[in-house]
Amino acid sequence: MENQNIESKQLLDQLQALLDHETDWIAVLCNTSAWLNLVLDRINWVGFYLLKEETLILGPFQGKPACFRIPVGKGVCGTAVIQRQTQRVADVHQFPGHIACDSASRSELVCPIFYEKKVLGVLDIDSFLLNRFDRQDQWFMEQVAELLGRHYARCQQK
Repeated sequence: MENQNIESKQLLDQLQALLDHETDWIAVLCNTSAWLNLVLDRINWVGFYLLKEETLILGPFQGKPACFRIPVGKGVCGTAVIQRQTQRVADVHQFPGHIACDSASRSELVCPIFYEKKVLGVLDIDSFLLNRFDRQDQWFMEQVAELLGRHYARCQQK
């Protein structure tokens, strides 16, 4: 576990360095989704949904075309927003109200991104494997989401 923590810290430092001097929020999300797609294995989709009023709207991503809009409270992403907490789903077909944007997806990890206690959107990762994501993955993605929330503040100060 200690080696995983060291590797996770190095990856987070790498992401911070990648984003360090960028002040455009969409550009930050574009490169973050591309970077996550490179460093994560056994996934088939990674990206962002951005909150606008009561709807999550598709943002930058890597993978097959996805659902354009997800109502708050619906599906895994909408549930993460309404509950204000990460959703780690071992089998999306067992999740009540799951929205199947890609029928190949079997498990999902969704982390809300916060700025000043408000949800900006979610980081969404899908895998073609059942039970792909564990507690370490959840911790790591929550750290990425937290880093993005802090970076959003810098983007607002440009």
